[in-house]
Amino acid sequence: MSDIAIIVPCRLESTRFPRKLLHKIKGRPLLLWVAERIKREAPEFPLYFAVDHELLRNCVTGQGFKAVMTDPAHASGTDRIAEANHTVRAAKVINVQADEPLVTGGQIRALAGLLDGGAPMATLATPFQRAVDIANPNQVKVVMRRDGRALYFSRSIIPFPRERGTAVDDAWVRANPCFKHLGLYAYSADLLEKFTKLPPGRYEQAEKLEQLRALENGYDIACGVTEDPTIGVDTPEDAAKFEAWLG
Repeated sequence: MSDIAIIVPCRLESTRFPRKLLHKIKGRPLLLWVAERIKREAPEFPLYFAVDHELLRNCVTGQGFKAVMTDPAHASGTDRIAEANHTVRAAKVINVQADEPLVTGGQIRALAGLLDGGAPMATLATPFQRAVDIANPNQVKVVMRRDGRALYFSRSIIPFPRERGTAVDDAWVRANPCFKHLGLYAYSADLLEKFTKLPPGRYEQAEKLEQLRALENGYDIACGVTEDPTIGVDTPEDAAKFEAWLG
């Protein structure tokens, strides 16, 4: 059993952006941009892709990366990673999302360090800068305790500016503890196994956010703050933003 490994959960179909991981950006699938980025940024960690379709497997193995086939019926990326770790057998797992092409080595190493603080699960957040972003339900928000443990994740605006309603501006967002959740996680292998046996939570089902299953069942999630730039690709418009960033 290795101490720590990166496992990237990969699902072929996507509701908002069909087959986005195979969407070509400058002639290469998004998934390969992510794979090469992780390899370059964090070469010290073994890297695996937990895939649900042979098209995804062929995409990564054709370029020398390792893939583990998993059940297409999994409800969440964490479930998929847990199955893959039966093969990988890592004591700790870092989950880098397959649609985060600007992940940094600093972010990956920060996740590994957060697990050393005693929490069974860790993730990252970054300060919001614009009111238009905090109002976007596709950009998930997180509020935290003073010790950095997550209190709640939501697609709604949190904290809610009671005196302003939804009429927030950029200055208010920057002056208050408004944090965007990044889809990066780390888990102990023990929590991964327990997670798969827990029923989907009430809040998880309402918000469609799998991390709420852990909170609802009493597990702490350590949350670190990063200011590294990121572009999560959730829509064709996001893919265009990443392509523009590449220049």
